[in-house]
Amino acid sequence: MKQVVQNYKSGELAVLDVPVPGCKPGGVLVRSAYSLISTGTELMKVSEAGMSMVGKARSRPDQVAKVMQSVATNGLPATYRKVMGKLDSYTPLGYSLCGVVEQVGAGIDEVKVGDLVACAGNEHALHAELNWVPKNLYAPVPDGLAPRHAAFGTVGSIAMQGVRRGEPQLGDVALVIGLGLIGQLVVQLLAASGVRVVGADPDPVRCELAERLGAAACGDPASAAVEAAVAELTGGHGVDQVYLAAGGSSNQPVELAARLCRDRGRVVDIGKCRLDLPWNAYYEKELDVRFSRSYGPGRYDPSYELEGRDYPIGYVRWTERRNLACFLDLVARGRVDVEPLVSHIAGFDDAVETYQRLKDGDLKAVAVLFRYPEHAGDTVEAEAPAVAVPAVAVSTKSMKRSPARAAKSPVRLAFVGAGNYATSMLLPHLAQRDGVELSTVVTTTALSAANAKRKFGFAEATTDLDAVLGDESIDAVFVVTRHSSHAELTRQALLAGKTVFVEKPLALTEDELAGVLAAVEESGNDRLQVGFNRRFAPLLQEARKRFGARTGPASLRYLVNAGRLAHGSWYLQQGTEGSRFAGEGGHFIDTASWLLEADPVSVYAVATSGNEDLQVVLRYPDGSTATISYVTTGAPGFPKETLDLVADGKVLRLDDFVRASLYFEKSTAGRKKWVSSRLPKARDKGQNSELAAFIKAVRTGGPMPVPLESLVATTAATLAVQAGLAGGAPVTLARTR
Repeated sequence: MKQVVQNYKSGELAVLDVPVPGCKPGGVLVRSAYSLISTGTELMKVSEAGMSMVGKARSRPDQVAKVMQSVATNGLPATYRKVMGKLDSYTPLGYSLCGVVEQVGAGIDEVKVGDLVACAGNEHALHAELNWVPKNLYAPVPDGLAPRHAAFGTVGSIAMQGVRRGEPQLGDVALVIGLGLIGQLVVQLLAASGVRVVGADPDPVRCELAERLGAAACGDPASAAVEAAVAELTGGHGVDQVYLAAGGSSNQPVELAARLCRDRGRVVDIGKCRLDLPWNAYYEKELDVRFSRSYGPGRYDPSYELEGRDYPIGYVRWTERRNLACFLDLVARGRVDVEPLVSHIAGFDDAVETYQRLKDGDLKAVAVLFRYPEHAGDTVEAEAPAVAVPAVAVSTKSMKRSPARAAKSPVRLAFVGAGNYATSMLLPHLAQRDGVELSTVVTTTALSAANAKRKFGFAEATTDLDAVLGDESIDAVFVVTRHSSHAELTRQALLAGKTVFVEKPLALTEDELAGVLAAVEESGNDRLQVGFNRRFAPLLQEARKRFGARTGPASLRYLVNAGRLAHGSWYLQQGTEGSRFAGEGGHFIDTASWLLEADPVSVYAVATSGNEDLQVVLRYPDGSTATISYVTTGAPGFPKETLDLVADGKVLRLDDFVRASLYFEKSTAGRKKWVSSRLPKARDKGQNSELAAFIKAVRTGGPMPVPLESLVATTAATLAVQAGLAGGAPVTLARTR
């Protein structure tokens, strides 16, 4: 299928061939009929992409702050790779469309194939021939409403949420500053609510259009016309609400709002304009400044948008989806007229030219629609039903083992998932490795697969996992998806006879872990590696070698200064993705077990109030202990990982994979200390070495880099942390070897 994309680094716009997105449970696959260009939001994004790197940085200081924090935590090279990888990727455009349901995912029963729906979301209602849209981001189109009018649903919801934030009442007078697409819709919604409206915009054509659509008067904000109209309609008291629907860097809108708003009036920011509030003016009138967050309640809440969890109507009357449905109803009943806003309808194949004309000013428009071919593409096959994972006892002692067999050269790899970690920490190493062929990348979103194919040279990009698992020429499958899917995807790949590299965690529950082991038993395929990369870090390898063999038990302390997650991170979705420690803790348990050369026999875990900081104590067969302090409340400038290993009169110290030291009793040579000879160029946490060991095992058919028993023991210990927190007592672990 085709999709409109933009490279944020170069500014390039393109209509790209990408795989058809999969139809996941909880949503529908929609074939686009019309999609709407937001001439404000989208053109701002297009303009930013054309800026220099300095210009981009100035336009997004919030992102610059994140980059600087990443440099402090992960080092400059790793941060540079991550940032440049994001910049030099195709990003989608669009967030408002109307189309026909082509496939219905599991759990959806209120729409059927062939229904017309309006769709929202800058990750789901894209300028693309097909989109997967979750339940709460689409609404059925009322009978008789034209598809091109229903395509306004998202921007209509944005305008509606802004009006709701202003709380207008019958007889109020309102000022709308900025009469672009959103402003024109705000004017109509206010007029439909019994509010008299004054509009302000420097474009006389837009002012005339707003007056035709219900505004009492409109004019240039720099002229006296707007102020005179407000004085006449309000008796000199000022308007009850001001709606800021303007963009740009001028502070004129907020200054005009203060001047024309009545005492204790409301100022609602809908657009993205400068908000340097003149303190005296706002203070003296005690103005109520409010922000309107996009489409309404539910926006940016993954449990609402992605998982389909609705808010009870008794507590949240107007959600994203209910705003969308309400706006469609108003248009269908003729209370809002969007046809006069349509300045241009372009064929989808002419998307790049249309954007360029808008950017250059050749095309003056309030709203532009893309029209899609009526019959494009092939019918999408129905998704196979999910397979339940049986709950069985976790044991590795009776597992059948697959015979070692060498793969042909080159080793052909498939990736399932192509997110930030895969594209910044794994694929750059593999793309440069001799004897490796990147065969196929599989993702649920079409554009991420297309980006990975372009940047790393995959031969194919698809959303069809079954095709990959059934391809006998593929030697190994990398599972680099969200945590909740790791166990099931690993299970399927093992049953298909593939060697599997799965990023941590291997499983989020004991049942999931049992399902993986059942697949090993059923298939006889134990060719599995989990991405516990720290044991492969060159600095830690050298430090362990210098420490030498132990004669007595050891004490290990591992401080992980994890820090707080940004709002909206999918790591916070504990209901589906598990706790943060369940997702990441295996790294640190595996490192401790590797240094102590054994698997833990018990786990004891305690947490501070709110489970923000964890203390995990692991006990080993020879009496050694490891204490992992996993904290989120520390200072962000402190190193993320520090480790001390004490035994036999020696102390090994690791400082965030940048420096290692070994202190020991004075020897005959007089030495008392070893310090890593030089600082590494970057924090090398072992990914490249781990991948080299994995590829060698695949190519030669030799043993996997880490025994299956160790992977299972680490996973079981990680899962036991949650059980220990709940029970308040040590958890004894079954011995696997």
